[in-house]
Amino acid sequence: MPICIPKELPAFQTLAKENIFVMDNERASHQDIRPLRVLLLNLMPKKIETECQFLRLLSNTPIQVNVEFLQVSSHVSKNTTKVHLESFYHTFPEIQNEYYDGCIITGAPVEHLAFEDVDYWEELQTIMEWTKTHVFSTMHICWGALAGLHYHFGIPKYDLSEKMFGIFPHNVLQKNVQLLRGFDDCFYAPHSRHSEVRRSDIEQVPQLQILTESEQAGVHIVANNNGRQYFITGHLEYDRTTLAEEYCRDRDKGLQIAVPYHYFPEDNPEKPPLYTWGCCANLLFSNWINHCVYQLTPYELQRLDLYNWDWEAGL
Repeated sequence: MPICIPKELPAFQTLAKENIFVMDNERASHQDIRPLRVLLLNLMPKKIETECQFLRLLSNTPIQVNVEFLQVSSHVSKNTTKVHLESFYHTFPEIQNEYYDGCIITGAPVEHLAFEDVDYWEELQTIMEWTKTHVFSTMHICWGALAGLHYHFGIPKYDLSEKMFGIFPHNVLQKNVQLLRGFDDCFYAPHSRHSEVRRSDIEQVPQLQILTESEQAGVHIVANNNGRQYFITGHLEYDRTTLAEEYCRDRDKGLQIAVPYHYFPEDNPEKPPLYTWGCCANLLFSNWINHCVYQLTPYELQRLDLYNWDWEAGL
């Protein structure tokens, strides 16, 4: 089944050319099933690029997913046109009375700041609190994961001495959880961040468990035991060339940046990078949509705030 997005959205044509099954609202209105509602809070600067990355992954299921986009109104985007934002994005007051099956909170390039110094931190806290009663399952990505763990559980973030940058091997720590169904014991995932959370802090919170971890990159996927919150410190949604573009951008600016780990063949930036995480990325998001959302979300979304959740079935 397809994802449902406006036909005018630039990603619609991009994905259609890649033979990814997308559907516009007119066609979707003739379907006799209840599609899932997924909200993407896009905090990344290049919003169109980020839209395509997540939409590719959300399309890889047999379930119709209606995707809506949310922006923070307390920050002015410098890399996305006002016309695009006004055409395709909601602000929080416009959707605060709505209910969603799923929500994705993306990363953001603000890791050098304390949470309280981010100009939209107050608004983001309001949105994260709202997700607890208006969203069945919320996925937090990279800085969004650090922010979510800090807001919901008081877990601090720590600055790294150098950027965690590259493709790192990870181990599955919790077997037979729905989110990781079909995963190999060891898999690769991209990271691009200047901060981390630590196992020792997470282990102090009984509501949380670590699902995957890397010896080099640290904690990767953390789950709330209620089955309704996931925190992913990496960027499985990244395209093949995303890290290369970040590397070239910083190098050309004269910034100190290492070649991404285990990314370019022979660590040679002149060679095309290897795409080694695509299978796991597609599997993770299809598992989330199918097993963690579709199979468990109540048919009447308005009952979310009354929903009594059995976490052992959800994870």
